Amino acid sequence: MPEQASSFALEYDLFYLFLIALTTFFTIGISAAAVIFLIKYRRRSQGEVPEQIEGDMRLEITWTVIPFLIAMFIFAWGAKLYYQMYTDPKDALEIFVTGKQWMWRAQHPDGQREINELHLPLGRRVKLTMTSEDVIHAFYIPAFRTKTDVVPGRYTTTWFTPTRTGTFHLFCAEYCGTQHSGMIGKIVVQDYSDYQAWLRGAPKEMTPAEAGQKFFTSLACNNCHKDQDAGRGPSLAGQFGSDVKLENGSTVKMDEAYIRESILNPGAKTVLGYPHIMPTFQGQVTEEQVAMIIQYIKSIGPKQNEAVAKPAAAAPAGQPAAKPAAAQPTGTTAKPVAQGEQPKQN
Repeated sequence: MPEQASSFALEYDLFYLFLIALTTFFTIGISAAAVIFLIKYRRRSQGEVPEQIEGDMRLEITWTVIPFLIAMFIFAWGAKLYYQMYTDPKDALEIFVTGKQWMWRAQHPDGQREINELHLPLGRRVKLTMTSEDVIHAFYIPAFRTKTDVVPGRYTTTWFTPTRTGTFHLFCAEYCGTQHSGMIGKIVVQDYSDYQAWLRGAPKEMTPAEAGQKFFTSLACNNCHKDQDAGRGPSLAGQFGSDVKLENGSTVKMDEAYIRESILNPGAKTVLGYPHIMPTFQGQVTEEQVAMIIQYIKSIGPKQNEAVAKPAAAAPAGQPAAKPAAAQPTGTTAKPVAQGEQPKQN
C-alpha cells in the first residue's frame, strides 16, 4: 500500500483490510466446508438411499443473524468514513483546482498559482473545489486515500488534512484522452516554516477575490447588481450561503454551483421580483475566471461593499447577494495542528 499521509489514510486502510480479511475468511471457510461435505456425504453405492434430515431452526437463525450483523457493521463503518470524508469542514484552507487536458492548475487564496504541483501546509485542513474545462478527470492522491471526479459544468469538492511532510504523487484516475497517462503531478506537504517560505517566494498575482472584482467590473455586472437592491438585479453583497426565492416558487441556496449556473445560464433560475434580462457569459469567461468572480462574491459583505467602490458581483439579473464569507487564507497558514484545532494565523 502507499504510505499514509492524511488523516483519513489509517482508518481507510483498516476498513479495506477488514473487508479483505473477512472475504478471505469466508471464502476459505465455505470452500473447505464444501470439500469436506462432498467427501463425507458422498454416495457410496449405487442403491444407497440418503437419510432425510429435518431442518434445524437454531441453525437457520444463526446463519441468518450472523451475516446480517456483519453486513450492518460494514455499513455503519463505511457510512461513518464516507460522512467524514465528504462533509466539508468550515475552517479549511480553500484552493481552487481546474483540470484540463492534460494538466492540473491550482489557485491559492492569496494569488499563488501552480501547474501540476500543489504546495500544502502540514496539519492544516485543506478543501479543494474542482471543475474541468473539457472532459471528466479524477483528482487522485494515493497517499491521502482520496479520489474525486472532476466534471465539466459543475463543482466537486474534497478535503483532507496532510499528516506527513514530503512529496506525493498526483494522478488523473479517469481516462481523459491520448495523453491521460501523462496527466500527473505532485503534492508537496511542508511544515510551517517551509510553507511560509514558499508562500513568500512563490510568484504572487492578485488574490482570486481581487481578480474576481476586476472581471466583475469589466463584464459590467456592477451596472445591474448594485448595493441595497438599487439596480435592475438584486444586490449580491452579504448573500452567499443564503436561501434565494425564485420566480417559480422554489428556493435554492446561493452557493458556488448556483452562481456559476447563473453566470453561464442566467435563465435557468431567476430570482423572484426581478426581470429576466441578464445575458449569458457562456464562452466569454473561463472556469478559472468564474471561480474568481465567485470568490469575490463570497468575500464581500454589506460593510465591505462601500469600501470596494462598486457593489457585488456577477450573477444574473434575478440573483441575490452573497453572504460575507470568512476571509480567505492569504498566504498565512497554520502551524501543524491537530485536526480538531483552528491553526493560528501570522
